[in-house]
Amino acid sequence: MTPAIEVNGLARRFKAFTAVDGISFTVNSGEIFGFLGPNGAGKTTTVRMLCTLIRPSAGTARVAGFDLVHRQTDVRRSIGIIFQDPSLDDRLTARENLRFHAMVYKVPRAEVNARIAETLEWMELTDRANEIVRNFSGGMKRRLEIARGLLHSPRVLFLDEPTLGLDPQTRSRIWERLLKLRRERGTTLFLTTHYMDEAENCDRIAIIDHGRIIALDTPARLKAQVQGDCIHLETADDAAAEAEVKQRYGVEVVRDATGLHFEVENGAAFVPGLLRELSVAVRTVSVRPPTLEDVFLKMTGREIRDDEASGHEKLRSRLQRMGRAGR
Repeated sequence: MTPAIEVNGLARRFKAFTAVDGISFTVNSGEIFGFLGPNGAGKTTTVRMLCTLIRPSAGTARVAGFDLVHRQTDVRRSIGIIFQDPSLDDRLTARENLRFHAMVYKVPRAEVNARIAETLEWMELTDRANEIVRNFSGGMKRRLEIARGLLHSPRVLFLDEPTLGLDPQTRSRIWERLLKLRRERGTTLFLTTHYMDEAENCDRIAIIDHGRIIALDTPARLKAQVQGDCIHLETADDAAAEAEVKQRYGVEVVRDATGLHFEVENGAAFVPGLLRELSVAVRTVSVRPPTLEDVFLKMTGREIRDDEASGHEKLRSRLQRMGRAGR
């Protein structure tokens, strides 16, 4: 089976700045693929290239089997994009938003009504089809945006922070629909997120930093790279405590705004000795098994942060122009 996405040596330079530095990876058909990175790592630039919104400076890529540069129209017909920022027309009804999208993507006229009904039912919005979107909750708007992204039956669905800012119950509900989508339709999902619990749903995860992919594996294998238990320590003087922990215990320590982070074998047995021996006053200490957040911190030296929202209006306008010009 042809991979959904094939990337080889992909790069993007902006004058003297290299945003993406020769990355390579493959996304299997039907896979949920997570693409994680801190601000400025090259994540958004990579997604923009894969969606044909900007051209690569070097390298090659194929999406849904089509060359990213030479078969742009075919790539665009094969993908759906769910933007991080709201992009619905809230003066229209849910049905009218979907009908406009069908027109932009040239869905066959004979199929439009059936596809609208199907996607509304899929995202549990049938009973709200004729309501003005302005009156929808945040979760309902997000579900409508996903329905819109599915309307033209894309092979690959790009989701940029699909549940950002939503409450946990709504996030869980949306993920139920996304997992069902993959299970029943085999749609490939290419996901960016800053919620590490959501990243656990991915089959594989790539972590990008400073324009390069620094890790790519399943969530379980990535977490296995964090040895032992994770200790989080807050003290009266974190800088002094960092130096002492490194010298006394010979462990690698990451210090950030929340305190110190390091790994030890058998954390429950380690902590009592730490509290007795550390010369700096300890305010809080916790022990837990490793998570993807720990993997991210270990790989990048930073906690994952929300990407800045600037540029999304440009993405949306480019997508609209793309639909008019390419289809």
